[in-house]
Formats: sequence, structure tokens, C-alpha cells
Amino acid sequence: MDKKTNKKRLHDIELSVLDLAPVISGKTPADSFRNSLDLARHVENWGFKRYWLAEHHNMEGIASSATSVLIGYIAGGTSKIRVGSGGVMLPNHAPLVIAEQFGTLESLYPGRIDLGLGRAPGTDQLTAAALRRQLRGAEEDFPENVKELRNYFAPRNKQISYVRAIPGEGLNVPIWLLGSSTYSAQLAAILGLPFAFASHFAPNYLFDALKIYRDRFQPSENLKEPYALACVNVIAADTDEEAKRLATTLYQFFLGVTRGTAKPLQPPVETMDGLWNEYEKQAVQHQVYYSFVGSKKTVKEELQAFLDKTQVDEIMVVSHIYDHSARLRSYQILSEIWSESSQEQ
Repeated sequence: MDKKTNKKRLHDIELSVLDLAPVISGKTPADSFRNSLDLARHVENWGFKRYWLAEHHNMEGIASSATSVLIGYIAGGTSKIRVGSGGVMLPNHAPLVIAEQFGTLESLYPGRIDLGLGRAPGTDQLTAAALRRQLRGAEEDFPENVKELRNYFAPRNKQISYVRAIPGEGLNVPIWLLGSSTYSAQLAAILGLPFAFASHFAPNYLFDALKIYRDRFQPSENLKEPYALACVNVIAADTDEEAKRLATTLYQFFLGVTRGTAKPLQPPVETMDGLWNEYEKQAVQHQVYYSFVGSKKTVKEELQAFLDKTQVDEIMVVSHIYDHSARLRSYQILSEIWSESSQEQ
């Protein structure tokens, strides 16, 4: 904590990873999974707090559709880093199934599993319909589905349902609510749960969501004070110029999302000119507004400025970088930033 400003410094908060298991152009999902495990092992050694995987479907460039399976794979290949979902899109699943899956994960890897929940489908409407089939759950049913899911983890003497999650019952699996608007912020506050905001692709409501969450937070059995996490994009390299070049992979990814033609992760280019028009450029740059691209010095200054404004309790980083070694280097630079920040007291 900065004694002059009474604000947090980077080393005061936790640093974590969000992974979408990106499929690299010319590679396979199997390659993505191996890269994910390698990254998880490295960031564990570098002191990162948690490693989350995000549920997406019907996207050629993202391989994290079977999220709970991948969580088991990553947890089994590491030893101490927390592993979880960022998040499971609850409307796609029966709450009982998620309770059983994460109860199983917690039983296998005790004290290391997080369950982050989102209320969006994580895909297009047709794919969502294919996923849900006869499920009654929808976005508007999210609060009741969260309540049902939490009940499955309750001890037997607190259960109010005949149906039980075995394994799951009585286990301490921390539940987080994820959001890109103010809806989940308000629900997380009411339920006394930690809250994670998806500012890496939805910048508009970051500050509104944080304020609502903090102002309306009601202490719970598991959380006495509000705990807010923000996810951002980071592309760090040894020079600003190299980072800017690597970031063109991120821009191409979101350009595909904007056009509805998402492809596997593309190699960086020297310039985006000619790949996007002015409207697309503005749309992509707005969507990835909270992207920190540059050398160690640049990223450190910009992340500290972000923390000064948000005062979040944790920063989670996603990095759409084509080359795996460059991706590792980006996270290594982040670990160096946190380490150097702690020495500046």
C-alpha cells in the first residue's frame, strides 16, 4: 500500500491467468492443451495465484469447450496453483451436473479448485440451443440456478433438497460470479460472493459494476469483505515495438469476432492496415480497451495506473499471443513486474 496515496501497489494484489486454450493456425487442439499445461506449470513457478479456463463453444480458435475436463488436466499436471473456470456458463448446464463435476475435481485436488459462473451462453444462439436441448435454464433463471448449485455443496444437515451431489456435498468449492455488465455484480453483492469482471472484452461497465458490487455487498459465511477481480489483456515483450507487433494477433482475433468469422489464432503482422477498415478498427480497439501492450516498463506503468483507478483485489491476465515462447515470456515479464514492485517499498 502506498502510504502517501493510501492506494494499492501491484505487489499488494494477486496475479492470475485466464486461458481460452487458443488453437494456433496450423496446429490442433491437442497442441493447445499441451501449451496450456506448459504455461500453467511456468506461471505456478512464477507465483501466479490461479489459472482459469473459459467455456466457449463452436469457435474454431478456442479449444476450452469441455472446461471441467481441462481443469482436471491442468490441476493434475501442477501441484499448488488454484485451477478453475472463468467461467462455466451455467445456463448451458444442469446445476447438479456442475456440482458433481466440481465436487469430483475438489475431491481429486483438494483446496485448489475454483468455480466461476457466467450467465451468458458463451456461444451463438443456435449452438446454445444445441447445448441446452430440454434444459429449462436460461439467462433469466441464473439467480435460481446459482442458488440451486450452492445448495448442492451445502453440508447434508443444511440441504433442502432430496437430490444430492455425490461428490460435492459438504465440499468447500469457492463460487465466483463473472460478469460483463452490472447484473452479476449486483447478484454477487447480494449473495456475498467474489466477483470477476470481464474487462478484457467488455470495458463499458467496469467502474459501474465495481461500485455496485462494493456499495451493495452483504457479508456472507464465506466472504466478509467484497473481493473484486478484473481481467485484462496483456502483451508484454522485451521492447515496445515487439509487443506492438505481437498484439496484432490479438487484434486479428477480435476482428474475426466482430465479423463473425473467428479463425484459429493468426501469426502477427507488421501492420493491421488493409486488414480492417476504419469502423472495424474502432470497434476492435474499443472492445480491447483494457489491453496493456509494451515493454516491462510500459506495462508496469499502465497496470499500476489501472490499479490506481480500480483498486481491484486481483488482476487476471489473458494473452492472445501466437508464438508459445513469446506467450511464456509475456507472463514471465509480468512476474518480474510484481517481484520488482515488492522491492520498491
